[in-house]
Amino acid sequence: MGRLKETGASEMRPVRWARVAVAAVFAVHGAVTGNFATRIPWIQERLDLSAGQLGLALAFPAIGASLAMPLAGRISHRFGARAALRGLLALWTAWLVMPPLAPGLVWLCGVLLVFGATAGTSDVAMNALGVEVENRLGRSIMSGLHGMWSVGALTGSAAGTVAAHAGADARLHLGIAAAVLTVLGAVVCHWVLDLRSTPEEHPPPRFALPPRSALIIGAVGFCAVFAEGASLDWSAVYLRDVLDTSPGLAAACTTAFSCTMAGARLVGDAVVGRFGAVRTVRTGGVLATAGGLLVVTASTPALAIAGFGLIGLGIAVVVPLAFAAAGRSGPAPSQAITGVATITYTSGLIAPAAMGSIADLTSLTISFCLVTTLALGLVAGAGVLRIPARTDAAGSAPHSDPSTSRASLP
Repeated sequence: MGRLKETGASEMRPVRWARVAVAAVFAVHGAVTGNFATRIPWIQERLDLSAGQLGLALAFPAIGASLAMPLAGRISHRFGARAALRGLLALWTAWLVMPPLAPGLVWLCGVLLVFGATAGTSDVAMNALGVEVENRLGRSIMSGLHGMWSVGALTGSAAGTVAAHAGADARLHLGIAAAVLTVLGAVVCHWVLDLRSTPEEHPPPRFALPPRSALIIGAVGFCAVFAEGASLDWSAVYLRDVLDTSPGLAAACTTAFSCTMAGARLVGDAVVGRFGAVRTVRTGGVLATAGGLLVVTASTPALAIAGFGLIGLGIAVVVPLAFAAAGRSGPAPSQAITGVATITYTSGLIAPAAMGSIADLTSLTISFCLVTTLALGLVAGAGVLRIPARTDAAGSAPHSDPSTSRASLP
C-alpha cells in the first residue's frame, strides 16, 4: 500500500505543478487587461475621442477575438498545448505596447483588432488546459483559476492606477508592463501540461458553429461578460465624466472592481461546493443588479465605486462555471469551450459599442441601466449551469448540485 500511495503521489505531482503553472498563466493574462483598462482615459484624451468613437474602438478587441478563437484548437493540435499557449500568450503580452502608440482612431481600431485576436486565442488555450487539469484532479478549480486572472487584473490595474496618478506617459508604462509580462509568461508556461494530439486524430475545423449546449450556456455567460466588460472599460470614464473625479480616483474604481472579482473567484470553488452553482449564480445576479442600481443613482464617487464592487462580486463566478459546464457537455468539450468563449467575447464585442452609442444618444448613466437589466438575466438563466448528478467510484448515491437538492432548500 505504501508503494501504491507513493506511485499515486508521484503521478499526481506534475498535475499539481501544472495547476500552479496554469494559475500563473491566468494571472499574467489578466494583468495585461488590468494595465490596459486603466489607461483607456489617457488614450481617449490623447486622440480626442468622443464616447461613441471610444466605444467603436473598444469593440475591435472582441471582433478580433471572435474571429480568431476558433483557430486556437487547430494551433494546439499542430504544435501541442504547451507550445501553443507559450506562443499565443507571448503575442498577447507583447502587443500591450501598441495601443498607446496608435496615432488616430483608425489605427487604434486596427491595433485593438490584433490585440483581441491574441487575447482570445490564448484565452481558449489556457481555459482548455485548466479544464484538463480540473478533470485530472477530480475537483473544481476553474473558479480559482479565474480568480487568479482577476488577481492579475487587479495587480495590473493597481500598477495603472499608480501610473495614472503620477501622470506617467502610457507609452512608457505599458511598454514596461509588456516586457515584464512577456518574460513571466514564457517562464510559467514551461510547467503547464504538454498535451499532444495522436497521429490518427483529425485536426479540429478552422471554423465551426458552436454546439447547441454551448449556445445555452454561453447565453448566461453573455450577460456576465457584458457587465464585466462595461465595468472594466467604462468605470474610470464614468467617474471622470459623470462624477467629475480626478484621473487617479477614476482609475482606482477599476481597481476596486477587479478586487471584488478576484476575492469572489478565489473563494468561488468553496462557495459553489457548499451552495451549488444555481443558487450561487442567482444570488450573484441579485448582487450585480443591486450594484448596477447603485451606480446609476450614485451622487458621490464612493457610492459609484461601491456599486461597481457589487457588480464584480455578483458576476465573478459565472464565467468560470460556464467554462466548466462547457467542458462537461457533449462529446467534444474543446469545441464547446471554444463556443462558449466565442459567445462571451461576442458580448465583449457588443458591450463597449452599445455603451458608447447609448451614451452619445442619452448619457453614460443610461448606458449602465442596460448593465443592470442584463444582470437580472443571471437570476433567470442560472439553471443551465447546474452541475449534473454523478456517482462516485464506490458506487454510492449520486452527488448533484446542492442548490437542486430538496434537503438543501430553506
